[in-house]
Amino acid sequence: MPVVKVKNLENQEVGEIELKDSIFAVPLNKALIYEAVKCYLTNQRQGTVSTKTRGEVSGSGKKLWRQKGTGRARIASLRSPLWKGGGNVHGPKPRDWSYDMPKKMRRGAVRSVLSERLREGGLIVVDKLELPDHKTKNTVNILNRLGLDRKTLFVDSAENKNLTLSARNLPNVKKLSSNSVNVYDLLQYEKIVFSRDAIMQVQEVLSR
Repeated sequence: MPVVKVKNLENQEVGEIELKDSIFAVPLNKALIYEAVKCYLTNQRQGTVSTKTRGEVSGSGKKLWRQKGTGRARIASLRSPLWKGGGNVHGPKPRDWSYDMPKKMRRGAVRSVLSERLREGGLIVVDKLELPDHKTKNTVNILNRLGLDRKTLFVDSAENKNLTLSARNLPNVKKLSSNSVNVYDLLQYEKIVFSRDAIMQVQEVLSR
């Protein structure tokens, strides 16, 4: 079983934690991770783009000239797609792009990324992520003490409002609740800082 050292916010070791092999020691599965990322990004699409058909654009429905005898091509409406300002043919319409990925596949992708982050040394566990208030400098101090100068993802409970507010103004820093961990964010950030409670909760969910 992987053993990870637990630190406090002063970067001092305060203990160790054992993690399950089935969660944090699985091989890298690039194909599964690709499918999970594709599903995540597709589900973020709003699907609100829309174009107007000839029945929706503004304009008269009057026939511009008679059918025969002018020497010009016949025409029915100014709103025809053949004319400038006319309707759009086969243009995009609002639609729902989202689709579901099997839960076992989604969790398997998260396990694969977490295991790879642990092997790379990018997974850090701290005892607690408690801040006195929501000032941005508190998160900056944590990053400096832990020696983190790259993109960092904090994972703790949703009730930790101070950390959420303190981290949101910093570029390349994000805070997630332990029940919102996803493949896309795990890949986006090179360093992942878990509180002890958060990593145990994530492990419990991924063990189901």
